[in-house]
Amino acid sequence: ARARAGRVFDRTPSTEPAVQLANQVGMVFSRLDCRPRWRERLPGLALPALVVHGRHDPFFPLGNGEALAREIPGARLLVLKEAATTIPDAAADEVAAAMLAL
Repeated sequence: ARARAGRVFDRTPSTEPAVQLANQVGMVFSRLDCRPRWRERLPGLALPALVVHGRHDPFFPLGNGEALAREIPGARLLVLKEAATTIPDAAADEVAAAMLAL
């Protein structure tokens, strides 16, 4: 997974300073050795879960959000059509409504 993350970040063609900085931060995170493995623990979660993912996230493809939602039992995926990496203020009501609907 780390190697794949590295390849994804290295392929970002943008020369925008913010994207380049995010790539560097992403490379640092891709090399972290987190224990216990959080992804292996997802199937054991027994609580309402909402996975929120921005459709235009330049760092993590939508497939990442879809995979998280599949791996957490009963999780719901909310794709913010106009969002990238962060939740914009304009989507706050949509996210809050989805949380309350859990």
